[in-house]
Amino acid sequence: MLFLNANIPIFMYPFMITKTNTRPLEHLRLASLGVIGALVKTNDPGVVEFLLRTEIIPPCLFCMENGHELSKTVAIFIVQRIISDDLGLCYICTNAERLLAVVQVLAQMVNSERLLAVASVQRDPAKLVKHVIRCFHGLSADARACAALQIILPDVLKDGMVEMYLVDDLATRRCLQQLLHNVKVGVVGGAPQPGLDHMMGILTI
Repeated sequence: MLFLNANIPIFMYPFMITKTNTRPLEHLRLASLGVIGALVKTNDPGVVEFLLRTEIIPPCLFCMENGHELSKTVAIFIVQRIISDDLGLCYICTNAERLLAVVQVLAQMVNSERLLAVASVQRDPAKLVKHVIRCFHGLSADARACAALQIILPDVLKDGMVEMYLVDDLATRRCLQQLLHNVKVGVVGGAPQPGLDHMMGILTI
C-alpha cells in the first residue's frame, strides 16, 4: 500500500501506451505491465480500487490491441483480474461506453487470434483465447454485459471452433459453456444501462 500511496504505478502508464513498437520500448511496455500484473495477483481490494481510480483500463485495452503477444497476454490478465473483482465488474458495466470498449477489444482479440492461427499452423493462440473466454465469462455475470454480448460475442466462441484449444483445459471449457448459457438466457437482476441501447444500435448498423 505504501507503493500505491506513493502513486508509483502511475508512472508506468505512459510506457504502456507508447505507439512505437521497437524492441526496447516493447520491453519497457512489458516490464510496466509486469508491475501492474504483480499488483493484481495480491487479491488486495485496495489494488483494484487504486487501478480503477487511476484509469488503468484504457492503457490495458491499448496494449491488448497494439502490443506484442506477451504484452497482450499480461494486459488481458490484468483486465481479467479486475473483472473477477466485484468493484471492477461494476466499474466496467455501469458505463455503457466503457463496457462496449472492453467487449469490442476482447472480440477483436479472439477473432484476430483465430485468423493468425489459421495463417500459421505453428502458432498457438490458446493462452490468449483462454484469457478472453474468462473475461467474457466474468462479464456475463452482469445483465448489462449480457445485453452487449448477445450482439457482439464472436461467432468463433459460439460455433465450437475454439474447443480445439481447450482439449486439456476442463476449467476453461466449463467457463465457455457457462458463458454461452448466460448469454443465451440472460442474467436476471439488472436493468439495461442508460445509453447502452444507443451504443448497441450503432454496433448493428
